[in-house]
Amino acid sequence: MTETVKIGVIGGSGLYNMPEITDKTRQTIDTPFGKPSDDIIIGTLRGKRVAFLPRHGEGHYYSPDSIPQRANIYALKSLGVRFIISVNACGSLQEQYEPGHVVVPDQLFDYCIGKRERSFFGEGLVGHVSVADPFDEFLRKQLFDAVVETGGTAHDGGIFLIEDGPRFATRAESHIFRSWGCDIIGMTSAPEAFLAREAEIAYATMAHITDYDSWREETEAVTVDIVVETLKGNIGTIQKAIAHVIEHLDVDAETPSHTALNGAIQTSRDKISPEKLEKLHHIVKRPLNL
Repeated sequence: MTETVKIGVIGGSGLYNMPEITDKTRQTIDTPFGKPSDDIIIGTLRGKRVAFLPRHGEGHYYSPDSIPQRANIYALKSLGVRFIISVNACGSLQEQYEPGHVVVPDQLFDYCIGKRERSFFGEGLVGHVSVADPFDEFLRKQLFDAVVETGGTAHDGGIFLIEDGPRFATRAESHIFRSWGCDIIGMTSAPEAFLAREAEIAYATMAHITDYDSWREETEAVTVDIVVETLKGNIGTIQKAIAHVIEHLDVDAETPSHTALNGAIQTSRDKISPEKLEKLHHIVKRPLNL
């Protein structure tokens, strides 16, 4: 029988390979939306069981626009995850957000114009979830405090623009994103945050800045080499902050995210097919009293 795990972490290898993690197991999970990016690694960190999911797959297999995000969130939900800590590399669109700093954003701008599956709901079971505030405020505060407490430089709040990738932005795009008031730029938090809300999981992200994107012409335009080099310097800060959050997080705390589907499902119960209910069982079992 699969164990229940209440905390999930989505990020790279520097997270699930943290030296503090003990008693690791691997769970291969299939979902109605296909397989997740990779096996889920479950381990003990600071006394709590945590499910680590490599967002791009081990060995960085998935491009940002091809990550099976519905499968990832559904798999974590099926384990009983109530809180997801997301870790993202990002570029800065504002001078004061410097490489090496960590931003705990409070807003998302979904600028993905390619085909990404943005919802669990659709024909046969319609749901309209509110994502006016896309990050869980309770968890967001926990992440910000953790970065500060462990010695990192953190920014509380900011608008996180998500583009398709996998290419980096042109200088023209970068300047336009700045003019819109966006603060940081990345490729993976949408629709991840929206799917987590539909799954009634509290979700927030630590976005660690690796570069100034391409708007700042007095510095070198972003390249993979720049990103990877800064990532190496940032990973220690991120690891300490995650361990701190997990140690102090009340895994049974209730936030508005955990009842996000109240009133959101519009399809009459007698119109929902058994097949649809089975497919979305882990998403709708609480609001529909299944």
